Amino acid sequence: MHVWRASLDAQSAELRRLHSLLSVDELDRAARFRFVRDRNRFVVGRGLLRTILADYAKIPAEALRFGYSPYGKPRLLDSTEILFNVSHSADRVLVAVSPNIPVGVDVEVLDTKLADELVAERFFSEQEVRDLRSLPPAERPVAFLSCWTRKEAFIKARGEGLSLPLQDFDVTLIPGVPPTLLRTAWSATEPVEWLLFDLSEDCPGCAAALAVRAARVAVSVRAYGSRATGSAPRMFALCAPSA
Repeated sequence: MHVWRASLDAQSAELRRLHSLLSVDELDRAARFRFVRDRNRFVVGRGLLRTILADYAKIPAEALRFGYSPYGKPRLLDSTEILFNVSHSADRVLVAVSPNIPVGVDVEVLDTKLADELVAERFFSEQEVRDLRSLPPAERPVAFLSCWTRKEAFIKARGEGLSLPLQDFDVTLIPGVPPTLLRTAWSATEPVEWLLFDLSEDCPGCAAALAVRAARVAVSVRAYGSRATGSAPRMFALCAPSA
């Protein structure tokens, strides 16, 4: 499994190249953005997604076709064996690509204004709120976003979006405690089917998380373009906790 990280800010030549890959529908969506920066970042994000997936599907990037689940999760229509997920925040984007394994990814640029305890009370489980409040105030902003990205990655991997109440499952958020799905309200056994991983080390200035429905997985995290430059990806292996 691969996770690609990239910047959404591109030079003019690269922006033109990526723009040329987009479908009519994607160009229409880009045109709806009021501000040039937001429009360009959308173009770069979609163009990079097409470029990355084209290498796996062995189909020209401009020819890729996308479908969407009832909850809005995108999928490739031309290759059912390749699953992917995308997340972006400000100028950062992550693209996770897996060999037919459910996957979700989320990234949030660190911003202390987002760490609102009222938001936590509304969207976090009771256990997560208790864990957050147990921390010193200085540690809460990062812990809040760690929790948020892990929860978002999980619901994105499941493909149900916010139809799945965020309060109905618990994840770890205490610094130093491995990222783990602890509980789901609908199943006593499902938590051991999932792996969570903190990708923040790979995204400086961000909180980021990956969720995978697998007992064991090896993941390569790499910057977009690293294959061309020969830089080595960081590898890690995860194992599901014992039932």
